[in-house]
Amino acid sequence: MRDLNYAEVVEGLMAFIREKVEEANVNGVVIGISGGVDSATVAFLSAKALGREKVLGLIMPYYENRDLEDARLVCENLGIKYKIIPIKPIIDAFEEALGFELDSTARGNLMARSRMMILYAHANANNMLVLGTSNRSEFLVGYFTKWGDGASDYAPLINMYKTEVWEIARLVGVPPQIVNKKPSAGLWEGQTDEDELGISYRLLDEILYHLVDLGMSGEEIAEKLNVPINQVKHVEKLIKRSEHKRRLPVGPEVGA
Repeated sequence: MRDLNYAEVVEGLMAFIREKVEEANVNGVVIGISGGVDSATVAFLSAKALGREKVLGLIMPYYENRDLEDARLVCENLGIKYKIIPIKPIIDAFEEALGFELDSTARGNLMARSRMMILYAHANANNMLVLGTSNRSEFLVGYFTKWGDGASDYAPLINMYKTEVWEIARLVGVPPQIVNKKPSAGLWEGQTDEDELGISYRLLDEILYHLVDLGMSGEEIAEKLNVPINQVKHVEKLIKRSEHKRRLPVGPEVGA
């Protein structure tokens, strides 16, 4: 993996947040706080960069679980203003209006998009920017909802691999119970990111780094990392099938 000076990385991330807020001439940033390490890290970076009075945290649970308590812990630890907005009534009303019940994937996407609408409503009302919490690992393999958690004004961690986010989180003071717990999007009880991805983050990051950053072939990566070639092919497939998520909509050329 990359040999980073994490103290310098943290300073660079904080400078980025300050710069974008100043450029936009806004009052601060709004962040969806999920109880996971990515959103906690963005919140900690933002509070340190801007001051806690310029950070608004929105906790938007579908159901109550440990993530809700961890999200509250983040906000109270930082002393930032926060709101808890349950989204189950929104999802239930949407399904009722549709006239049919969504499957777990479609409902999860709706949850992510509902949260983003709520974030932008608060950003508009308070003259703030929406900071996204996506990391490089999940962005490259498409593990996010298009126009949901993948949407934001700026995403400070978008170029940081998940394993690097863990290091940054420890450095900026994110509580250990959040850093060390199994990553989950909280879409349903017992759901974990690694189960859905079909690979651990540590191996995923190693493969992505060698594949994307170093441009090595699948066979070279499998040999170097001493892993089955099918695991590398699995990551290549995740990247390819999610390509549409990483670009704006395109159409045919006209009048060329």
